[in-house]
Amino acid sequence: MADLRPITAPFVALGPSGVAIRTRLGDITPEEEKVLRLVGAHLGSLASKDLKTRCVDGLEHSTESWAARKRDVTAQSSSRWAGSITKATHDQWALARRGQAAHVKSLEAGITTIRHRLSLPVGEKGTKRAPGGYRSAHEWFNKARRLHALEDRLDHVRADREAGRVHVVRGGTRLLGTRHNLDKAQLTEAQWRERWEAGRWFLQADGESGKRFGNETIRITPEGEVSIKLPAPLAGRANARHGRYVLAARVRFPHRGQEWADRVAANRAVAYRVHYDTGRGRWYVDASWQIPPTRTIPLKAALAEGVIGVDTNADHLAAWRLDPHGNPIGQPRRSVYDLSGNAQHRDAQVRHALTRLLNWAKSCGVKAIAVEDLDFQAEKTREKHGRKRRFRQLISGMPTGKLRARLTSMADATGIAIIAVDPAYTSKWGAQHWQKPMTGPTRKTTRHDAASIAIGRRAQGHPIRRRTTPPRAHQSDVHGHRTVQADRRALGREGPRPRIPGPRTRSVPPDAARTRATRTSKTVRGVRSDQVWVQDSLLLTD
Repeated sequence: MADLRPITAPFVALGPSGVAIRTRLGDITPEEEKVLRLVGAHLGSLASKDLKTRCVDGLEHSTESWAARKRDVTAQSSSRWAGSITKATHDQWALARRGQAAHVKSLEAGITTIRHRLSLPVGEKGTKRAPGGYRSAHEWFNKARRLHALEDRLDHVRADREAGRVHVVRGGTRLLGTRHNLDKAQLTEAQWRERWEAGRWFLQADGESGKRFGNETIRITPEGEVSIKLPAPLAGRANARHGRYVLAARVRFPHRGQEWADRVAANRAVAYRVHYDTGRGRWYVDASWQIPPTRTIPLKAALAEGVIGVDTNADHLAAWRLDPHGNPIGQPRRSVYDLSGNAQHRDAQVRHALTRLLNWAKSCGVKAIAVEDLDFQAEKTREKHGRKRRFRQLISGMPTGKLRARLTSMADATGIAIIAVDPAYTSKWGAQHWQKPMTGPTRKTTRHDAASIAIGRRAQGHPIRRRTTPPRAHQSDVHGHRTVQADRRALGREGPRPRIPGPRTRSVPPDAARTRATRTSKTVRGVRSDQVWVQDSLLLTD
């Protein structure tokens, strides 16, 4: 137990701080689509130039250079478009810096692991805490070459970070690399070009509180009328006053539409983004705004009605309901999802699985769901797991971050609290203490089901093991029921063991009279009353 790492206390996760909804822009005429493409392409070129200028500034960026950039963009668009473009540029540059820091951390971890393994003799076995040496001299040689490659790469990344250089591609690095693998991606050059241009368009505007309908650049009225403020070079295509272009199509937000309408009617800030889906050939508009985070309830209040422990896996969620005393109730639930498709398919699968989980929690009356606070960023490196390619793909495919964000957002609307627990040893200890006892003739308990029980018990503050040692003063429950054992008034608690006579259970002592009748006692105290003890005289010898 001395080698185990400390386990952090569970906590109630914070709710979402913003809302984003989407709807389709239907019935767009060819003329309207042409205007949207022109506006997106023009503003996208301005955004690319502004991003290049920001990257050249590097760490020497200041408010004066920001104001100068904004003035240059304003001359070719408008002040509000310039504000949105420069803000998006700053966000993209900051994201690239965070990715650069994570890359440095990953390279350092890989170099440390390789150096340690190279210092050990070939074939030496590792321990639970540290890996051993490499299996063969051939592998040792190749890893030595890889060490030099990683060190050289780390020097370049550190130099870029110290100089403030970042490498950013508007439209995405993955889509840029697809240009050289069109056959593998099953795309033609025209199809790739269409995706590339649509990914580099810029049609998003930040909201402003106090302005009409919460946004002066892209405006949507409560009736669904969409109008866009055209940039200065395209002002001649306006079909309304003040250089605006009004679309004939009307939009409606099915999800949280009333909340959006109330916010727009009160002239509160709402940000909009118009984008084109090249795969479906459709235009969409996203609306987003900030909300104050929901005040979390105390952990004790959230666990008053029990908890549902959830174990996250690569292809399903394993869940089990626990009563307030930590005892599993009913049957385990499994929500299966398939993450083998595209991004939209994977996102939909996660949403459906979480919807089934939340509906089950509401039907049970439970006010809390316990999940593991997983983070596999440091666990997916090739140097740590070596040849275990399947295992690396497994943990890389688990939607930990997306599932956590989705679950907290969806649970906030239902009033269910999300409790994050430390994931240390939950699968191992759950299988050790709960898998075999919960398996019956008609129910097969998997390792993941047992892990869900361990997660729920850790959220409640109970040990994962089923029973604790009785008090030392007395080997019974004279001091009250045990801390991990349910109270006798709790319904459905685990009952006492059956009192079967015999020495095996120690519930009833053996029949002393019958046992003694079959043998002669060797002590005076245990002799039968009808026996007479005779003391033999000692032999007298000369």
